[in-house]
Amino acid sequence: MSPNLWRFNKKKPKPFRVPYDQIHSHDAFARKLVSYCNAVEKRDLVILCVGTDRSTGDSLGPLIGSKLEAMSLNHFHVYGTLAYPAHAMNLAERVSEIAANHLNPFVIAIDACLGQESNVGSLTIQDGPLHPGAAVHKNLPKVGDIHITGIVNVGGSMEFYVLQNTRLHVVMSMAESIAQSIHLADQQLHHVSTQRPAIQAMIQYKPTDIKQ
Repeated sequence: MSPNLWRFNKKKPKPFRVPYDQIHSHDAFARKLVSYCNAVEKRDLVILCVGTDRSTGDSLGPLIGSKLEAMSLNHFHVYGTLAYPAHAMNLAERVSEIAANHLNPFVIAIDACLGQESNVGSLTIQDGPLHPGAAVHKNLPKVGDIHITGIVNVGGSMEFYVLQNTRLHVVMSMAESIAQSIHLADQQLHHVSTQRPAIQAMIQYKPTDIKQ
């Protein structure tokens, strides 16, 4: 369906958006995530963090994945970390791993994105799949039942250069905020999954994790 024809020409709902540096953001963001997760039953909750540590702006996803992996979550399975990233070269492979490990998973895709200057620093959560690589014009598979994004810098031109020159402090702060929000949501959930969260370190390391 064309994006311009969403549900019989109705306007697509705006994403839920909060600034990463407001003290109440974690609780509001966590409540929104919990509302999505509570709407599905007996499906594994999978978080797929997309990005690469070879670009400062694009490192948001794997930074979040590594932070979540260290938190020992009770309800979420995490894919895409600094050690085992999910990026342009292996995204299809990561999606296949998730399909092999989980029956009908509910996938929460996370990625950095570029946006308007007034929205830089915002965290968003929204229905529908993520379009990874759209900012740098890469044709990658859509992923996720819902998606979370962090607007790390201004888009519009020279996107690859902008991502490469995004401040690490901003990305680190946003990653911490999203990870803490997910951790808080994990504590609030009473979700029944088909299996306990897997330790991603058990997944065999592949050469595609370092080729870009």
